[in-house]
Amino acid sequence: MTALLDSIDICVTNRQALDEHLEAAVKDLQELAMLTGTHGILVTRHRPGNYTAALSDQVPFGMTREVIR
Repeated sequence: MTALLDSIDICVTNRQALDEHLEAAVKDLQELAMLTGTHGILVTRHRPGNYTAALSDQVPFGMTREVIR
């Protein structure tokens, strides 16, 4: 992939912090995705307050998808 950060872990305890961190993570990953034009963004909820936002070749470029595990 790339030497740049392509995955961001988020661990929060309240909804406002979650919204702020997810928005910032997606924005940062969108900028990185623009460099290659081949990956979308996958946001995975592992448990309440614990998420990972990452570039994914399983998500079409320009799209953001969410999964709950």
